[in-house]
Amino acid sequence: MSPPAIVFTDWDGTVTLQDSNDVLTDNLGFGHEKRKVLNDRMLNETLSFREGFDEMLRSIPANGHSFQECVDYLLQHIELDPGFKDFYHWCHDKGIPLYVISSGMSPIIEALLKKLLGQQVMNHVTIVSNGVEINGNDWHIVYRDDTPFGHDKAASIKQCLENYDLSKRPYLFYCGDGVSDLSAAKSCDLLFARRGKDLVTFCIKQKIHFTQFDSFKDILSDVQKIVSGEKKLEDCFE
Repeated sequence: MSPPAIVFTDWDGTVTLQDSNDVLTDNLGFGHEKRKVLNDRMLNETLSFREGFDEMLRSIPANGHSFQECVDYLLQHIELDPGFKDFYHWCHDKGIPLYVISSGMSPIIEALLKKLLGQQVMNHVTIVSNGVEINGNDWHIVYRDDTPFGHDKAASIKQCLENYDLSKRPYLFYCGDGVSDLSAAKSCDLLFARRGKDLVTFCIKQKIHFTQFDSFKDILSDVQKIVSGEKKLEDCFE
């Protein structure tokens, strides 16, 4: 049986109010100023996401911070989008699959999900992200693939869809905020881009249909209306 919709969402800066990798880089790695320079180069496509992201993350263990120290730091500083809990429960009640498609690291996402929403959420949310290899106090990210993104989110979405009978095609939604979401920006029927973030700039530049959101409360309202037939997809395009 085909679900009425399938939701794919980025994690950092989308489900959470802060980007955990940025927080770690700014506070435990080489700092905000150098990260901003790399981020601008990634957005301008003069540096691949993978190259820039790798340089940011390597600066953290280079400063002597273990992976567990990073997790503990994030558990104290990362907040959940205020509308996500209700959105998650609505999706679960309606039988709408929810996937976290992230360029971050699975152990960090799992730790934050358990703290912010509880252990039970792990039974209903599928995490598709990068891994991590730990060797004492040293650690590094383990990418899912060899693409310039390190995780081709469009390819992951395509793979996830193989689990469903799509003869009655469900609505496909993607929620994101930044450079790591570029590969997924064209993969769904409606893209929700966090207001004022890099993904909005990219979508305007590439003429990709999207709608901006300030909270998952906005996303819940639009998705409910589209699934019920009260609203059409094109009504949301900016």
